[in-house]
Amino acid sequence: MTSKESIIHDTDLSRQMVKMGQAARQAARHLAQANPAAKADAINAAADAIASRKTEILAANKRDLEGASEKGLSTAMIDRLALDDMRVEGVINTVRDVARLPDMIGDVISQWVRPNGLTIERVRIPIGVIAVIYESRPNVTADAGVLCLKSGNAAILRGGSESFHTSQAIHACLVEGLSKAGLPEAAIQFVPTINRDAVGHLLSGLNGNVDLIVPRGGKSLVARVNIEARAPVLSHLDGICHVYIDREADRDKAIAIAVNSKMRRTGICGAAETLLIDRAAIDTHLKPVLDALSAAGCALRGDASVRAYYPTASPAAESDWSTEYLDSVISVKVVDGVEGAIRHIDQYSSGHTESIITENARTSEKFLAEVDSAIVMQNASTQFADGGEFGLGAEIGIATGRLHARGPVGVEGLTTYKYVVRGDGQTRP
Repeated sequence: MTSKESIIHDTDLSRQMVKMGQAARQAARHLAQANPAAKADAINAAADAIASRKTEILAANKRDLEGASEKGLSTAMIDRLALDDMRVEGVINTVRDVARLPDMIGDVISQWVRPNGLTIERVRIPIGVIAVIYESRPNVTADAGVLCLKSGNAAILRGGSESFHTSQAIHACLVEGLSKAGLPEAAIQFVPTINRDAVGHLLSGLNGNVDLIVPRGGKSLVARVNIEARAPVLSHLDGICHVYIDREADRDKAIAIAVNSKMRRTGICGAAETLLIDRAAIDTHLKPVLDALSAAGCALRGDASVRAYYPTASPAAESDWSTEYLDSVISVKVVDGVEGAIRHIDQYSSGHTESIITENARTSEKFLAEVDSAIVMQNASTQFADGGEFGLGAEIGIATGRLHARGPVGVEGLTTYKYVVRGDGQTRP
């Protein structure tokens, strides 16, 4: 076992984790005042390092993939884990995109003057120390690290055991970037152990040194974080995303969007899991859309109305409407117009992403206004539910809650604000 793989012994874990928290707090104080150019330089240097170490990163990923196969990981998990030349180039491009984003720290969000002469400003500042706990996806190491850095936050990253070697290789590139820019290397730390107890220590808050916890992974991880965390949590649960095909949908658009929403990448949280079809569109849209999905290799599970018109679909059980397949499977239901679609989504959606396919502007606006999910779309694939596609450079995750940040969380979502009040001797009567 090499030093890079070294596992922290149980007797040392608590002490080591607390030290990481203390180092992160010190680094966060430095980053809060760091020059924007230095942060951008660090991020670009990290991108350069990833490019120069691509062979090393792919070798580490091959090792992780071999371990994943031995463990019998699902197809979706392996797809999330796997890197190739194109995906590494995507990581590099994403990192450079983040470097080019405007630096928001210190921006005056709003300003006003009170009748007594006090000038009040709401100023954007970093959150502080962010712990990111994730599974399978090694690209999260780069995305989370540079997003935290760009927003002036220190990051403590805890990747899953299945992506341990790949994440370590990418993290080394981030540290190289920090070093070249003269920023503290503790600004982006990676927990160097696969010991699951490390997660518990992070959730404890590391003696108050963790300000925000971001989980990215399966339902069991997110549930544990929400139960045990002693710091605020920014998370989402399942990605039960819907595509609704309205009676006034363009048929070609409906086919293309339905297939792309489901089949482009089935293992991501933005993949559609349920297809809703307007009862008035059965004769014109149902068979062509389902034929296209089937031809693309998607298994179909339909309700009674669907199976009456498309008998090769398997019967859908009640549990299908609340299942995140993360696979080439989709549940299909006939609904009574946009009202029926909204009712179904309200009952079964996880609040992630929903799309309506229609050429009727009024119907579209009703759907967009009344569906209460983090992302609502018209005539677009749910696979666009991504921070990079939204122009945010990258995302640290997609939040489906209602507080602080919602939807793809980029640089802005990793900031908070303080009030700066300037006076000239005013006292309160």
